[in-house]
Amino acid sequence: MSMHTHIADAIKAPDLIRLGANLYVARFETMKVYSTLVAVERLLASGRIRPGATLMDSSSGIYAYALALACHKYGLHCHIVGSKTVDRTLMLQLRILGATIEQVEPQATLKMDQSLRVARIRELLDSRPDVHWMQQYHDDIHYDGYEPVAALLADSLADAALSVVGGVGSGCSTGGLTRALRAHDEAVELIGVQPFGSMTFGCQHIEDPGIIIAGIGSSIPFRNVRHRLYDQIHWVSFDYGLSGSVALLREHAVFAGLSTGCCYLVAAREAARRPERNVVFLAADTGHRYVEGVFAHYEQALDPRGLEPKPIASLDELALPWSAMAWDRADFAADPAEPNERAASSPCDAALVAH
Repeated sequence: MSMHTHIADAIKAPDLIRLGANLYVARFETMKVYSTLVAVERLLASGRIRPGATLMDSSSGIYAYALALACHKYGLHCHIVGSKTVDRTLMLQLRILGATIEQVEPQATLKMDQSLRVARIRELLDSRPDVHWMQQYHDDIHYDGYEPVAALLADSLADAALSVVGGVGSGCSTGGLTRALRAHDEAVELIGVQPFGSMTFGCQHIEDPGIIIAGIGSSIPFRNVRHRLYDQIHWVSFDYGLSGSVALLREHAVFAGLSTGCCYLVAAREAARRPERNVVFLAADTGHRYVEGVFAHYEQALDPRGLEPKPIASLDELALPWSAMAWDRADFAADPAEPNERAASSPCDAALVAH
């Protein structure tokens, strides 16, 4: 048994669980802790931030918790710009950990909410030059923390070719894992999962009648998403994600969040379709935040054995409730550039999502 000096180090690594002959889940208690710890450690070591600095970012979920834990460990201050949807359990934890949280007013759309939060961050940077914006969506330092996770997967699943399935979100978890894995094996496949309504892979024109699964998508550009890393993209609806989450708990006793339910559907199908490969999917967090919104409706869950994606050859063919496309490590021509941000030469500094 390992002895740790801070809780963040105890919970940062995933548990790897075998669910089938070639199907595995890397289950995190809260996924972004590893990445955030490494990012903060390297920022301190490089002098980009100084001891006692204030670190800031926008989040309403697991990144906020990860950043608060990292700041607690390293004796830094944490400021979160969040939305009104931050749940009470997380809010209390953040405040007791010493983080300060300001919540922007509720907006009609995800894009308006994310844009408002980014605007608020820029206001704060103009008035507080001592604050460092972590930019989890844009600074690729967040890729580095997934290298140890990649080593775990490579060591444990070396008996066959590997496919990784994960929610795209900020791009760091799937991107960081795959970059590290492909440094040793270029044949590692990456399958990204997106919600309907996300612009990241061109699906902003289709609204999910349930909810946008915001933690794995975006309505504004994220520079940390590197489209050319992905071999396949799957778009999964809220109803199908709910069904996947319930099935994962019922069939394998794994209690995980909504994005994990989407990934389970995709990974289970891929494992059955391609038995010669090991397929591992990422479970970003536990299911506790989704009790009322997802698990309380378990009787409405569909049997995942009857769910299949619609194969599409172009984005024009996208359709609810589940579409799949061979992305083939292509760039995304429609990917707009993020507007100019704070200059990297600043002394201390070089947007609503569930994660």
